[in-house]
Amino acid sequence: MTTRQDCQALDAADPLAPLRQQMLLPPGVIYLDGNSLGAMPVATSARVQQVLTQEWGQDLIKSWNTAGWIDLPTRIGDKIARLIGAGPGEVVVADSTSLNLYKVLTAAVRMIKADAPHRTAIVSERSNFPTDLYIGQSIAEQYGMRLVLVDSPEEIAAHLNDELAVLMITEVNYRTGAWHDMAALTHAAHEAGALTIWDLAHSAGAVPVDLTGAHADFAIGCGYKYLNGGPGAPAFVWAHPRHADRFWQPLSGWMGHASPFEFTPDYRPAPGIRRYICGTPPVLSMAALECGVDTLLAAEPLGGMAALRVKSLALTELFARLAEDRCGALGVTVVSPREAERRGSQVCLALKPPLEHASYAVVQALIERGVIGDYRAGDASRLDQVPHILRFGFTPLYVGFADVFDAVEHLHQVLTREEWREARFNQKAAVT
Repeated sequence: MTTRQDCQALDAADPLAPLRQQMLLPPGVIYLDGNSLGAMPVATSARVQQVLTQEWGQDLIKSWNTAGWIDLPTRIGDKIARLIGAGPGEVVVADSTSLNLYKVLTAAVRMIKADAPHRTAIVSERSNFPTDLYIGQSIAEQYGMRLVLVDSPEEIAAHLNDELAVLMITEVNYRTGAWHDMAALTHAAHEAGALTIWDLAHSAGAVPVDLTGAHADFAIGCGYKYLNGGPGAPAFVWAHPRHADRFWQPLSGWMGHASPFEFTPDYRPAPGIRRYICGTPPVLSMAALECGVDTLLAAEPLGGMAALRVKSLALTELFARLAEDRCGALGVTVVSPREAERRGSQVCLALKPPLEHASYAVVQALIERGVIGDYRAGDASRLDQVPHILRFGFTPLYVGFADVFDAVEHLHQVLTREEWREARFNQKAAVT
């Protein structure tokens, strides 16, 4: 049995442990929800204050030039590119994940309709994050196509046929933490004559991503999870250079124009990925996001994403094993993949009957103890889906091995003492 002293020894020997000093973490809190909202970097407050007081407060509109505000989408995009296997000038930061998905999915559909109009299926997983499915449904209706949902990754193969237009997959499943093989699925889709769109919301900054090596077509991702950009941080978008100039994206705003300050009445798209910018960059949010991305780039001298992945696997495996050892007899099961090559940087637990309906309350009791995870509901009518999930994200930048041990000990106490029965833990909040 692993002891707390064993975990402390792992922390003492961890070469990545100093990276934790970059983050503001409240005393006594074990933060296991960075897969939903990353922690705040120490540098963020001073940087945003600089933008407020100096760049905006004193320099005013001059800062678009003197402080480089106008270049923020591409400058931060180039930094994110280093984390996702993309090249310089291939990624821009703009808008939200949903809007960027609308852009790239529309572009992909237009490309397919121009080359192979008989292809009418957009395929995704039923357990994909809902915004992806909603955007997919909307575009399918606009272009006379079908959104086809599969219930398991194994079912994708049956749809790799002449009807497939776009395979739209989130690389790491938000509910279970299951990690798709991007290269293999992209190759299979291309062999079938289709395009791929990858949502990197739960993989960018969490696991090594190689868009170029996988020959992917399009990708979008989130700025406020593992990239630590702050609540509502701007998202990012990537298009493979072979596609970037083929079509306008549908939100052809002035910042995506080839020469925005010519103020011409006709739209002429910028070359490459810059055409995927729409409106004026939100400078305060961009400044915060850049600080978050920099916390990950600080790991490059220590091995970068490869080193973070090694630690992530060790953290998640330790948590899964301890949860089974300490809490298995209390009804806890691990629903995330145990195979390292199939697991992202999170571990999801479920409670066996009759405790499954206590899942939300258990998470709330843990939060009161300072162990912050979250709860995700599912479709209870589907036999292939776990309807109540306790979700825990492990950000190796700031989560340690002793944190893992202590989190499981708190879970054990919540269950053995039945703290979850308290009425206040059973009152559903607006955000779960």
